[in-house]
Amino acid sequence: MTKDSDNKKTLYGVSQETIRALEEALEEGQESHVQALLKPLHAADVAVVIESISPALRYLLLNILRSHFHPDILSHLDETVREEVIEQLGTRAVAKALSGLESDEVVALIEDLDEDQQKEILASIPELERGIVENTLTYPEESAARLMQREIACVPGFWTLEETMKYIKEGPHLPEKFYDLFVTDPKHAPLGSVSLSLLLRHPPSTTLHEIMDTDIKRIPALMDQEEVAHLFQKYGLVSAPVVDETGRTIGMITIDDVVDVIEEEAEKDIMHLLRVTESDFFEPLFSTSYSRIRWLMITLLNMLMAAFVISQFQHTIESMVALAVLMPISAAMSGNAGMQVVTVTVRALATRELGGVNMSRAIWKETLVGLFNGVFFGIVMGCIAAFWFSDSALGCVLGGTLVINMVWAAIGGVVLPIVIEKMGMDPAIGAGPFLTTTTDLLGFATFLGFAHLFLM
Repeated sequence: MTKDSDNKKTLYGVSQETIRALEEALEEGQESHVQALLKPLHAADVAVVIESISPALRYLLLNILRSHFHPDILSHLDETVREEVIEQLGTRAVAKALSGLESDEVVALIEDLDEDQQKEILASIPELERGIVENTLTYPEESAARLMQREIACVPGFWTLEETMKYIKEGPHLPEKFYDLFVTDPKHAPLGSVSLSLLLRHPPSTTLHEIMDTDIKRIPALMDQEEVAHLFQKYGLVSAPVVDETGRTIGMITIDDVVDVIEEEAEKDIMHLLRVTESDFFEPLFSTSYSRIRWLMITLLNMLMAAFVISQFQHTIESMVALAVLMPISAAMSGNAGMQVVTVTVRALATRELGGVNMSRAIWKETLVGLFNGVFFGIVMGCIAAFWFSDSALGCVLGGTLVINMVWAAIGGVVLPIVIEKMGMDPAIGAGPFLTTTTDLLGFATFLGFAHLFLM
């Protein structure tokens, strides 16, 4: 690696050299040196340090940080490590740290904790903040209301820009950071929005009604967070008001919250496609083993069914050993091809690109792609098998099997995720196992069945 690339690597984040220096300082009990090393680090970098060091050193580090623990560190920690940190710091220290955060950040940090921990922390924060957080927690998980922050800048439309600027400078309970003002009617229903940049471009006597954008997207409190992310992505939103069932403004969602949702949902889909419930990098040994065993049991069941199908053709395989050599090819090729289609389909469903007329078009397209690919690989593998075993009939059987199985893999790769989503389930979880099971069974049954019919 060149010197330039080394410099680029350490432009952002915390370097391994810093982490090693912190470990040495902690081992030697040099508290002042630890604080000096941590002082220039961003909260996200401190979180990386906490996750990177051993549990014993983590305990020492948290004792040093206890009196001036930055609340933003918690939001950057892995969930498993976060629970450990909260348990060591204690509810009072955590509640004190959380008091400096916006309401949506507080909710995001405590919603995954167990009920007893939530109650302890909530009991330790001021009554007004506690009421806001408790009310937000009554909404369903992964809803828009769980994302929103209650602190919001709402103003009447008849105000002038001069009055508005004075409110922004002196008004209580405004969010620490915001991008838009929301103009509301006397019932607190949103009428429009005014970006902060517009306040500086018009005369002070201009009213908000004159410059507000009435094309605003009102987000129902119960809207799913994936729908919220899609709305922000589709319309390029920076912030949007959240309304309750009466249409009253109760909060707002900003782009930074949506970025977290997009990352979370993308990670979840990838994990589910790979048969992992969630990231378990920091989970204990036996917990990680148990969570993975549940998914591997599905694979084991799939293999047992495939073994049963193969056992039905035991005499056919004994009569022609070449079949045992070639039969995994069809199942493996079609399984991989099918997972390519499943991945593309799940993404299209998640981004709302697949629906209506697109569905039939996608099915036909993938069917034709599967047919073309099946014919191509059927010819290639058929020729290889015929040359390898000096048997043209065997090559034709393998080639025909590949065509049939890859066509099914293409159809199933589109249809199964769509059907599973229509049933109200997550296609990222169910489509993969269903498809690989069917392609394995069909691959073995077709290849060995054709061999029994045409070669015996």
